[in-house]
Amino acid sequence: MHPTSTRVSGSISPSPGELDRRYRSLLILVASIWVLGLIGHLTPLSQWPALVLYVVGGLVLTLLHCRREQAWIAVGVSRLNLRRAVIWGLVIGGGLMLMHWINAWFYQHGDNPQMAEMETMLSNRRLLLLFPLLVLAEEFVWRAMALSALRDRGWNIHLAVIVTTLAYSLNHFAVAPVGMMERGMMAMMAIPIGILGGYLAWKLRSVWIAVIIHMLMFLSMVGALFIGPALQGTGVS
Repeated sequence: MHPTSTRVSGSISPSPGELDRRYRSLLILVASIWVLGLIGHLTPLSQWPALVLYVVGGLVLTLLHCRREQAWIAVGVSRLNLRRAVIWGLVIGGGLMLMHWINAWFYQHGDNPQMAEMETMLSNRRLLLLFPLLVLAEEFVWRAMALSALRDRGWNIHLAVIVTTLAYSLNHFAVAPVGMMERGMMAMMAIPIGILGGYLAWKLRSVWIAVIIHMLMFLSMVGALFIGPALQGTGVS
């Protein structure tokens, strides 16, 4: 059966007008974020204004566009293939989480300044509480709005995934309120998430599989930074 039987209103094939508005509004948002990021880099404001615009703007833009244009299915935030997205997201994300924890366990037995810098970023910079919303906003911007716009414009899947992943990775330099080394680390970590999430979101026409995998990867990072050392400190092995 064709998956258009979902109860969420909208269409898999968007109108040219809706697609143009999706594409244009996304470009305006991303350009504004990068301009604010540059201003923050050159002033004491740092990247906080760009980060706030990224999170709030990404969520609001996606939801308003889908509501006004009835583009829930076209953008990939509907219930289309939701069950498959949840199941595969948990399976793939859970496997990646386990691999990350195993890798982090070995790193924590030695001197690993990168882990210390990431812990400082999350705890001292108060980004930890913002991350769930940030993950959702990132997936809405890059795997929902951006990837779907390129797909509906007829782009090749590989080219579309590469372009959106590179833009997503580079965006960390505009919005991460940390040093350049940490921004570079985050940009590198974003590449596999962008590629994997991009292909899967394209395949299922659902952003939720990318959201789940991304969220589980974030939880694995939190576990590696905080839970693992705490267990080692109590002698648990």
